[in-house]
Amino acid sequence: QVQLVESGGGLVQPGGSLKLSCTASGFDLDYYSLGWFREAPGKGREGVACFHGSSRGRRYTDPVRGRFTISRDKGTNTVHLEMKSLKVENTATYRCTTFTYGCTEWAYDYWGQGTQVSVSS
Repeated sequence: QVQLVESGGGLVQPGGSLKLSCTASGFDLDYYSLGWFREAPGKGREGVACFHGSSRGRRYTDPVRGRFTISRDKGTNTVHLEMKSLKVENTATYRCTTFTYGCTEWAYDYWGQGTQVSVSS
C-alpha cells in the first residue's frame, strides 16, 4: 500500500533554512506526482510544491516560489523540499502527498503523518 514518511522538520529562526524529505513506498514514482501541502491553525490546507511524476515538471504556490525547491531522487524513492529564507508565516505541519491530477490542481490522494516546521525568533 502507499506509504509516505516525512522527516526533516524543526525549529528555525526567520531567514533560516530547512530541508524536508519524504520517502515513498508502494507505488512507482514515475506514475504519481508527489509533493507537499501544509496545514496551520486557522489557515486550512495549502498546496506548497508538486513534482510531476512523468514530466518531472515542478509547480509551487506563489508565496514560496523562489525560496523553496522540490526535487526527486528516484533511486531512493524520495522527494525533498529545500526551504530557504523562511518566514514566520511558513510555520505549519508539512505533509508529503500524492496529487490526484498531476500538478494541475492542489488535490490530494494520500499523505503522510507530517513534520512540523516552526519559524520563530
